[in-house]
This record gives sequence, C-alpha cells and structure tokens, in this order.
Amino acid sequence: MLIFGLLLIIIVLICLNVRIVSQSQAYVIERLGAFKATWGVGINVLIPFVDRIAKKVSLKEQIFDFPPQPVITKDNVTMQIDTVVYFQIVDPKLYAYGIEYPTSAIENLTATTLRNIIGEMELDATLTSRDVINTKMRAVLDEATDPWGIKINRVELKNILPPKEIQIAMERQMKAERERREAILIAEGQKRSAILVAEGQKESEILRAEAEKLATILRADGQKEATIKGAEAESEAIVALQRAKAEGIKALNEAMITKEVLTLKGMETFEKVADGQSTKLIIPSEIQNLVNFSSIFKETK
Repeated sequence: MLIFGLLLIIIVLICLNVRIVSQSQAYVIERLGAFKATWGVGINVLIPFVDRIAKKVSLKEQIFDFPPQPVITKDNVTMQIDTVVYFQIVDPKLYAYGIEYPTSAIENLTATTLRNIIGEMELDATLTSRDVINTKMRAVLDEATDPWGIKINRVELKNILPPKEIQIAMERQMKAERERREAILIAEGQKRSAILVAEGQKESEILRAEAEKLATILRADGQKEATIKGAEAESEAIVALQRAKAEGIKALNEAMITKEVLTLKGMETFEKVADGQSTKLIIPSEIQNLVNFSSIFKETK
C-alpha cells in the first residue's frame, strides 16, 4: 500500500507539473526565484517545488484603444485625439521583467508623444497630416518600448475633435468652398456653351457665304453662257440675213430685171404704203409717170 501511495503521489506531481505550451504563447520559467528559461510550443515539465511559471505571455498582436487625450496645437487650439496602438510581444523575458504595468506605460508614452508632435504643428496641418503623425508616433514608441520586449507595429489616430466653434467655422468654410467650386463650374459651362454657340454661328456664316459665293459664280457663269449663246445666235442671224441678201441680189442679177419691172414693184409697194394712216405722201417721178401711163392705158381700153 505504501508503494502504491508513493506511485500515486509521483503520478499526480508529474501531471501537475507537465505543461503543454500552445503556438501563440510563451512561458517565463523561474527556478528558485531566478529566471531559468522561456518555454515555447510543445511539452515541458516543471521540477516540483523548484521551478515555477513566472508569467504566461501571449505572442499575438494586441490592440490598445486609448481614450481621447487633450492636446494643444502650435496655434493654441485644444483638441481631443484618441489613438489606437497595435503592438506585439517579441521578447517574453524583457516583457516579464522590463516594466511593471506595460499597458499603462504605453498609454502614457503615447499621450506624451502625441502632445509633443501636435505641439509643433498648426491646426490645418494636424487635420491633414494623419499619416505623418502616425509614422512619427510609431517610430518614437517602437524605440521606447524595445527594452520592454514590445514591438509597435502600427499607430492610428482614431478621431481628431477640434472645438465646437472651430468645427462650425470649418463647416462654413467648406460650404463656401463648395459654392465657389460650383460657381466656377457653372461659369465654365456657360463659357463653353457660349464658345460652342459662337463657333456654330461662325461655321454657319462661313457656309452661308460659301453658298452665296457659289451661287454668284453659277449665276455669272449662266449669264456668260447666255450672253455667248445670244451673241452666237445674233451672229448667225446676221450671217443668214447677209447670206439671204446676197442670194436675193444674185437672183435679181440672174433674172435680168428691167427698169420697168422695178418701177412696177415700187408701185406695188406704194399701194401698200398708201393703205396706211399717213396723210401726206411723196411720190417719185418714175411712179408718177407710171401712174399716168396706167391711166392712159385704162382709157384706151
């Protein structure tokens, strides 16, 4: 029974002093009050009454969301800024023995660093330089937390809250800026519209002028052709008339017309003229003789 009891006690002690360390943790081990080792992932055994687990450390990335801190800018504007710090424990031994309250230390260090950085910047620069502030804070905090076994991965400004009156002034300024941009856009649109209308009118006038020019040229060409054709027709008529006269003269010459025949033809013409409205006639002497001869010829008949 005694041996069984001793074996039972040994088994219980072994079970109580065997530790399985997970992937995301590390154990800081002390032996007789002094640092002995850092246990990583796997099975580890404590020596009863000699070794003890001084601290269990999480190796995961952790987040601290600190409450808003009052800070004063270079142009004496008090703002409320709250920050978020992402950090990770990279050395469990330094984390266990480096500082007593690491979370409180990081919070206070973040607040003082933020005040120092914002104190060198004016309000407008503070509102538009978040990336610059984040980078500066991360560099300062990472360097300060190295002796504690902590690595600062990221620092983000969560909110920047200026005073209420400044917020109202900024909203008015933004509204005025939007109205100014709207007015500029409207003016540019009207300008563009006027330019397009003017260009359209210009092109229309050019097309109208070209059409009138073409019509004038066509009319001039038509008049020129008509004049040429009229002149050609008149020339042909004159030529035909002269040709007819020449042919008539030639025919008369060939017919050997006597003076008496010509006188008779003149008498016929005189009769046609006498049928008109003239009240006074001049009769050539040849026709008078011919008339007398005609009257004598009638009497003898």
